Amino acid sequence: MTATTVLTARALLLDMDGTLVNSDAVVERIWRRWAERHGLDGDEVMKVVHGRQGYASMAVLLPDRPMQRNLADNARMLAAETADMDGVVEIAGAKDFLASLRGLPHALVTSADVALSTARMAAAGLALPDVRVTAESVGASKPDPEGFLKGAAELGVAPQDCLVFEDSGAGIAAGRAAGMRVVGVGPRAAVHRPDVLVEDLTGVRVEAGGGGEIRVSFG
Repeated sequence: MTATTVLTARALLLDMDGTLVNSDAVVERIWRRWAERHGLDGDEVMKVVHGRQGYASMAVLLPDRPMQRNLADNARMLAAETADMDGVVEIAGAKDFLASLRGLPHALVTSADVALSTARMAAAGLALPDVRVTAESVGASKPDPEGFLKGAAELGVAPQDCLVFEDSGAGIAAGRAAGMRVVGVGPRAAVHRPDVLVEDLTGVRVEAGGGGEIRVSFG
């Protein structure tokens, strides 16, 4: 972006992987091993898995496989991901961005479970928001809007007054389905035409306005 863009909201809903935390190295390792075990092309698998819960990605990639096998496989993969923090770092600007949100309504809305989200945020040196919607909190994975709608409800803010930060196609679709505007973070977001696109979080500025308004500036 060459000019400053300003959006207003009453709450911010933040994805984790690819948005606050760069966990791509781990995701690549885990999912490419899974692809090899199942005779799938690793590059094609990587086009699907970002943003979704593991079992939902498996359902797309192996549509004829019973869901119980996907759920069991997903549990094993979550444990493997939680044990592997090699290469997990913050997205540039994430620490300062989260610090600027102290005292303002915001929530983490992630497809990771409690154990994985806690471990990855700690590995990246980031503080967890007080309000968190994790895999255990929802019955449907992104691109279903349930997680974002639940985050808005827990903050007591109408969906249309929320601003979503997301990196993946599934996450951006979930935010839009929830009736929210979406800030895309990083190269994966670019092809999904978010309302605003940023390379990382270094150029994002947040300030409290009057009457509970949050002003978010980009550029």
